[in-house]
Amino acid sequence: MGRFPLLAPFARCLPAPLGAELQQPQAPPRPAPARPPEAPGPGRGGAAVMELGQMSLSFSRLRMFPFFDTAHYLASVLALKEQRGAVEVSRQSPVACWFSAMLYCFGGSVLSSLMLAEPPIGFLTNSTNIFLASSVWYLVFYCPHDIVYRCFSFLPLRLMVAGMKEVTRTWKITAGITHANSHYKNAWFVMVAVGWARGAGGGLISNFEQLVRGVWKPESNELLKMSYPVKVTLIGAVLFTLQHIQTLPIARHNLMFLYTIFLVVTKVTMMLTQCAVSPFAPLEAVLGCMFFGWQQTPSKVKGEARVSSNGASSVSDHSVGEASENIKKKQAKKTE
Repeated sequence: MGRFPLLAPFARCLPAPLGAELQQPQAPPRPAPARPPEAPGPGRGGAAVMELGQMSLSFSRLRMFPFFDTAHYLASVLALKEQRGAVEVSRQSPVACWFSAMLYCFGGSVLSSLMLAEPPIGFLTNSTNIFLASSVWYLVFYCPHDIVYRCFSFLPLRLMVAGMKEVTRTWKITAGITHANSHYKNAWFVMVAVGWARGAGGGLISNFEQLVRGVWKPESNELLKMSYPVKVTLIGAVLFTLQHIQTLPIARHNLMFLYTIFLVVTKVTMMLTQCAVSPFAPLEAVLGCMFFGWQQTPSKVKGEARVSSNGASSVSDHSVGEASENIKKKQAKKTE
């Protein structure tokens, strides 16, 4: 009887279920189905890339208000106070000083609105930001014993504020490009120009801001001599525009993360080393030599012109002196 041959005579005397179990042979157990081979998990490099991508995505979702916006206003007003004559203007005309501070803080919005034919006073509609920027301006200029300015002149705090301000630059560039694209679809130059204006508007309208304080320095125009923030903002506007039109093969959040890291590291390094030379100076020199040739600066040309004119005048004076001496000798011979 299969498994129980000795119990076969007693199978009929047992209950039906048990007897049937003893009489019927059981089938051999089926083999367990083979499991498909598991795919190898990501290695350490792949896991690091995934974590980096998740971190950059979370970074791109940061909110600028209120901490980063406050740092931007603080850095802008501190820079204004360090301008020559700004403290005197704050004593003579607080209104002019306040308006100058608002141009420092919201210059990008003003300039980009003008470029898109929108009201330049649109930034005044955000009452919360205006109140926050005005509070920072008042504390920096009029706090008793200059406590706020002295506190944030401490180098570690100044570095932190400067780094947070550079974070807001990335957000302003991307916001400007998106805003320009909503008016002019896929207009590359418009997106670059508006993104540049939104990110570096405070520097681009510096001449107008100086006029508010009664200062006129046309030679300080940023288009004639670009500062590092204006240059790096222009490069960022070009990169984000190429990414927006899907010419640059990189995700937007990754580009935002990498560009911001570059801004913060470069700014902090320049402040620690007290270096005023732009990091792009060697590249500018090479590109200038390739596309525009070696050209002498106007100061050198003027200097050479002065040297040549001085030399010519000295030669002419020498010749005139010799002629006068010859005439005197001839007259002396005649008298003898």
